[in-house]
Amino acid sequence: MKLVILGGGGFRVPLVFSAVLAARHRVAITEVVLHDADAARLSVMHRVLTAQAERPATDGGARPDGARGSGQAPGPGLRVHATTDLDEAVAGADVIFAAIRVGGTHGRVLDEQVALKHGLLGQETIGPGGLAYALRTLPMMDHVAARIAELAPRAWTINFTNPAGLITEAMRTHLGDRVVGICDTPIGLVRRVARVLGVDPAAESVQVDYLGLNHLGFLHGLHVEGVDRLPELLADDALLGQIEEARTLGLDWVRARGAIPNEYLYYYDYAREATATIRGADQTRGEFLDAQQAAFYLEAARAEDPRALWAHTLAEREATYMAEARDADASRDDDDLQGGGYHEVAVDLMAALLAGERHRMILDVANDGIVPTLVDDAVIEVPCVVSEGTIRAEVPPTPLALDELALVTAVKSADRGIICAARSGSRQRAWHAFAVHPLVDSAAVARDLVDAYIRAHPTIAAVLVEP
Repeated sequence: MKLVILGGGGFRVPLVFSAVLAARHRVAITEVVLHDADAARLSVMHRVLTAQAERPATDGGARPDGARGSGQAPGPGLRVHATTDLDEAVAGADVIFAAIRVGGTHGRVLDEQVALKHGLLGQETIGPGGLAYALRTLPMMDHVAARIAELAPRAWTINFTNPAGLITEAMRTHLGDRVVGICDTPIGLVRRVARVLGVDPAAESVQVDYLGLNHLGFLHGLHVEGVDRLPELLADDALLGQIEEARTLGLDWVRARGAIPNEYLYYYDYAREATATIRGADQTRGEFLDAQQAAFYLEAARAEDPRALWAHTLAEREATYMAEARDADASRDDDDLQGGGYHEVAVDLMAALLAGERHRMILDVANDGIVPTLVDDAVIEVPCVVSEGTIRAEVPPTPLALDELALVTAVKSADRGIICAARSGSRQRAWHAFAVHPLVDSAAVARDLVDAYIRAHPTIAAVLVEP
């Protein structure tokens, strides 16, 4: 069985591969193909993965990459190879993981800085930075999806290219239901709430009441045998204070909302504070990662065994994630730095689609009437049951509240506008998409943003060639 990792030179690829290795007794992957346009980074990651395959953890303990071992050796016949040729990579694939970053981390730096210079939030997937990221990514992902449809029409594509919901929606034009978006933040939220309440989230008696978009969702309830346990969590400071998202957004505000938001709601609910914190920092998140990764790849290219260097760099990267949303002396929960990330979500989804397992998980799939204000082919984030090669969205018992619905509808309007702009090359459509986004407060500023991103990004200038 052939697994392809698009963006195979990316820094987090060893996490994905370690999860694949640990699950080989569940899914019979015999070939892993790494694809990336950056040959130098691809070479580094190919070396890291080859070392992982040759020397896996066999004691069930921690791997050099920080994931947990299963005691499973990789087994005979696992081939790992790398290519910069997209068609060679995807031809005949059974499953494709897509994690592409067009423009690299330097592109992210520009996305953030242009927004900040206009007094707006500079963040990778939220607000104007996310729309700019999408503009320079969509043409590539349209091309990738078209090649998959031609060369591997029966493959499942599991997308974590950001902005994940928007990109997945665009790829559906070519791949339909055979492309699915994933993100670990909603699943992590559910696991944290379930742990505090002493509930097994995988039990058949448990219903997860979650709904929204990627990086814009709400946990409205956790029903156990028909009884919603969320109210007791919201009423108890000691319990609620154990939830990372509640601490980030404030316990009182979470209670006022009556739901526990995805952690990325911080950027909507505290946009001024987040922007001020980012502008007051020595460097943006993008600048930190750009410098960190440049140093890593340079040193790793010379290292005899780059795995230890990679593990150290990963720990530093994860510990500083969303630092602007926490107090200066606060750190992420230990459990957030171990397992359960998007790489394990991807493997669980792969096992359900290809190996007969059954999983309930929160995925980015077609709306199909679940949110009535959105068209059916809009991609939303919702609990799903996955088994025997099928994905069935579960209609949550609680609809979006009016304020939640307004936010979701406005962001989806911006998302779809950006897809239209990228495909038509229209600056006017891009302007409209930026202007209707809730984190852009002026049509005049929106027009200036489009012009500034065109000046900053040659890739965006090449997309927006029409008035």
